[in-house]
Amino acid sequence: MKPNNHIQLFFIILVAASLACSINVGGPEYPAQTVPASATDAQTLRDMIQQAMVTGAETGVITLQITESQLTGYIAEKIALQTTPPFTEPQILLRNGQMMMYGKFTQGWFTGNMLITMNVTIDEATGQPKIQIASADFGPVPAPEGLNTAISAIIDEAFTGSFGPVAVGFRLQTISIADGIMTVTGRIK
Repeated sequence: MKPNNHIQLFFIILVAASLACSINVGGPEYPAQTVPASATDAQTLRDMIQQAMVTGAETGVITLQITESQLTGYIAEKIALQTTPPFTEPQILLRNGQMMMYGKFTQGWFTGNMLITMNVTIDEATGQPKIQIASADFGPVPAPEGLNTAISAIIDEAFTGSFGPVAVGFRLQTISIADGIMTVTGRIK
């Protein structure tokens, strides 16, 4: 074989190999310490909410302290139920007044890490949680079309859906986020 043919063969093999697998484009680094995503933590969150509503029916006041692992487990469950989830491997951090959600995304042949930073406030009209995306980092890849909407829907459903039918007459008053805990207070009308 001529040297020129070796170069052509090398490039053909390189192109074939790159077509056979996805290309990791990087993105934001995952946190050094990961948050476990367990079904037990998700169930603990549901049980806490149920108990808080029962207690709130007696006292009129509801207070919840939700951990990163409970939210991560709950979001992981919600994502696992979707046939084509917008991202996988969620990691929720609750720091400095914001909720940060890490995940892995796939867009065509590209895979990478993402970080979506959200502000969690209260909708004054409904008394329900209001999620606003403050920033979205997908590395060098632009945010996939509709991903912000899909993620907002998942998070909104996770928060409002987790209160479920027991939330009739429930109105949030405060949400604070610090040091890995989201504290939620509210009143039963």
